Amino acid sequence: MFSVFRGGQSGAWQVKRLAAVKGEGLTPTPALSVTHSDSVALPILPSQTGWRLVGVASHVRYVERAEKEQLAAAQAGLGRPEATLAALIPIRKSAAWWELTQEERRGIFEDKSHHIASTLRFLPAIARQLYHCRDLGGAFDFLTWFEYRLAHESLFEELVGMLRETEEWSYVEREVDIRVERERLDAV
Repeated sequence: MFSVFRGGQSGAWQVKRLAAVKGEGLTPTPALSVTHSDSVALPILPSQTGWRLVGVASHVRYVERAEKEQLAAAQAGLGRPEATLAALIPIRKSAAWWELTQEERRGIFEDKSHHIASTLRFLPAIARQLYHCRDLGGAFDFLTWFEYRLAHESLFEELVGMLRETEEWSYVEREVDIRVERERLDAV
């Protein structure tokens, strides 16, 4: 299933901040819509008034069985009514990252950066879904979508700050940080 994140003039999520962390940013837009579909028109072409990012939720990579089970037990689902804040963080990694073998990437991802082990403590307060898009012709390799409550905003900042300090993040050549907010689902 394809997930489409469209920055534009309308959408359920209001953009509060859109910042280029590394490399080129995206066109500022007031809103973000998120849709899921079995098909999507490719290639993904930029717009003068907004942007569209497409990814696919895939199987979990770079994990061992025990880690996968820990993540599944701790992870909260997306779409919780109380999770009125979200972040979309598109990332493109360098050619050097992709030239590494899967085993070498796993070594950096978990053995050195401790991506899974160090982030478990942030679950279930912060829900997340990783979308792969490297092979879809877009400008990014991954789109990470996080949802959380206002009470967990500082926890989310701690998580993102910690991840950006890891060796894994030294391979990031483009990153955009998009923060959005919506009304409580059970309030409407």
